[in-house]
Amino acid sequence: MRRVLVIGCPGAGKSTFSRRLSAKSGLPLYYLDMIWHKSDRTNISQDEFDIYLEKILQTGEWILDGNYMRTMPRRLQECDTVFFFDIPVDVCLSGVRNRLGRPRADMPWIDTEIDPEFKKWILDFPTEQAPLIRKLLDSFKGDIFRFKSRDEADAYIDHF
Repeated sequence: MRRVLVIGCPGAGKSTFSRRLSAKSGLPLYYLDMIWHKSDRTNISQDEFDIYLEKILQTGEWILDGNYMRTMPRRLQECDTVFFFDIPVDVCLSGVRNRLGRPRADMPWIDTEIDPEFKKWILDFPTEQAPLIRKLLDSFKGDIFRFKSRDEADAYIDHF
């Protein structure tokens, strides 16, 4: 395991898992949200994002935390391991609520409320995003770990 994707619904626990995996494996961790978002809540361009992503992919060792469906096929070409957080929506919404008002290593700002559009994206994740992810993973040749709960993810890290 040298090139890792950590994907799944926001609030599922991806970033916490990614930090723990990075600490145990020594692999460098990159949060796609930190690349895409600026602290003023704007974004870099898709071209800038793609250039930055390609530089990371070429380093040979990394953990990439985040979905970004547009670039997932490219990232899947380069990775050898995928951790898919297939966590219930209510757990994800609770995770998002619990991090309100707290600084995070994976975002350049502090959220104080759940944006309605973001909440809808989370609520729609099981029917809109998860099927696309599963379809992409069907042809993936590397190792796939699918977590149905945070406890499963914690157990993996505890025994890593």
